Amino acid sequence: MAGVKDRIIELLLSRGLVTKEQLDAALVEQREHGGALQTILTERGLVNESDLLSVVSQGVGIPPITLSRMKLDPTLRTLIPRDVALQYLIMPISCIGNTLTVAMADPMNVFALDTLTTLTGLAMNPLLSSPREIRESIDNYYGTGVEESIREMTEQLNADALQVIGESKEEEDAARLLTLIDEAPVVKYTDSILERAARMRASDLFIEPMEKAVRIRYRVDGVLQTGEAPPRSLHAAIVSRIKVMSELNIAERRLPQDGHFKFKLESRSIDYRVSILPSVFGEKVVLRVLDKTAVKLDLSQLGFSAADLERLKRCAARPHGMILVTGPTGSGKTTTLYAMLKLIDAPEKNIVTVEDPVEFELQGINQVNARPDIGLTFASALRSILRQDPDIIMVGEVRDSETADMAVKSALTGHLVLTTLHTNTASGAVVRLVNMGLEPFLINSCLMAVIGQRLVRKICSRCFETYQLPKGMAEKLGLLDQQGQPMPLARGKGCPACLQAGYAGREVIAEVLVMTPAIRALVLKRAPESQIEQVAQKEGMRRLRDHGLDKVMRHSTTLEEVLRTTTGEVVEE
Repeated sequence: MAGVKDRIIELLLSRGLVTKEQLDAALVEQREHGGALQTILTERGLVNESDLLSVVSQGVGIPPITLSRMKLDPTLRTLIPRDVALQYLIMPISCIGNTLTVAMADPMNVFALDTLTTLTGLAMNPLLSSPREIRESIDNYYGTGVEESIREMTEQLNADALQVIGESKEEEDAARLLTLIDEAPVVKYTDSILERAARMRASDLFIEPMEKAVRIRYRVDGVLQTGEAPPRSLHAAIVSRIKVMSELNIAERRLPQDGHFKFKLESRSIDYRVSILPSVFGEKVVLRVLDKTAVKLDLSQLGFSAADLERLKRCAARPHGMILVTGPTGSGKTTTLYAMLKLIDAPEKNIVTVEDPVEFELQGINQVNARPDIGLTFASALRSILRQDPDIIMVGEVRDSETADMAVKSALTGHLVLTTLHTNTASGAVVRLVNMGLEPFLINSCLMAVIGQRLVRKICSRCFETYQLPKGMAEKLGLLDQQGQPMPLARGKGCPACLQAGYAGREVIAEVLVMTPAIRALVLKRAPESQIEQVAQKEGMRRLRDHGLDKVMRHSTTLEEVLRTTTGEVVEE
């Protein structure tokens, strides 16, 4: 095994996929915390999955296989149980005679191969596949495991007792719940939906009580998907389990509660931010899933065009001024700000942020949680931060005129300020600042650029196909080639890898308004948003929709997705 690991390390270095320093750091992490070297390299974003699979295949001398393109034999489920498949990351593919062909993340795991041979009585023919592909295939082939947990709960727990507890508000019933939520089925079910949310790359998990049912939903790439739901009688036990994990009061069911906890999934730790809201039919729970390994904090990888990226880099390199990011909730504003901080971070700079709440902990950057309930608002935090001699300040959101005034004064006194504002367009942000009571000459003195952005879903690369729009529709949208014919567009057919959605992942579409003399003159005149937008376009700003259509023509996203996120219109021929 040592020889195989050495060959893989040698191949990684010889192909230039990692540097010696990066590899040494990954090996140190492996020694200290355990886990597979391949997993550490991919989670750190040092090597992409396909390159790593190629290296491991050459290193172990076993060919790779793409599971999403294979039709798996459903009868093989009886040979290898789901828990064994998950434990060893294996996937049964086919059985010919006395030989079972399996896909494995680690085909050199002799112990796993011996266990499978003993379990099935068959010889093993291992092939190589990525851990992610195997996990996705297990969920699609065996099911997610949620159904099994529901069945166990209803069999092992007294549903009638739980129903009584769910309806009562007495302290003694809370004590009875404490004993029930430690039962294996409740723990297993709760863990399974948390794990499911992380594996689906969901940003949010919803547990919603109805009159006679419970609804489980996952927000994946901005769109809600319904999952397997438990019986209504088990809702109280599940909510109480989450409260215990979040160190909240399980006896309090009348008031909203907020908390958080960490959930271990293989070698990574995932943060869950919990919000509990009493509703007519019980407590609704929403969990924000914060997976640091899934977030890209490289500005050049977020989806900005080359021209906009260059404008932003020039603005971020200035020692003072303000950069605003605008858009609705869930449009990736905080991620853009974090990526800008990572771009300009340096040991000689003192960077401080104030957020509500801090979503991701950034190494080397001082982050402050706003606490309005105890008087620590954005504005009051800013006053204290200015006494800390900062070079760069990030304010999570400008919510009121006081915060706006403090942010502007900070930018005018030699600090670089990055912040967000809730407006629909970049030009609308300038008008909003004026309406918040800021003098136009102050805005002109500090504001450098405004980013208006949305997130669009990317087409799944595994079920990608091309098609053509009807000519009338293509002409209306300006999607004709030089010969006047409709340009070929792309979409995803839907496959197990993308949960049949046709999309996998999201990226930014943006409009970047840079403050030029012509725009500053309009601000002084308190010009309307439409006039500022017209001049900004003449000065080089591309609208959100234009950037989106450019991505459509590049086969990065679909026309439907761009129209959904920018205008909401349905184009008809």
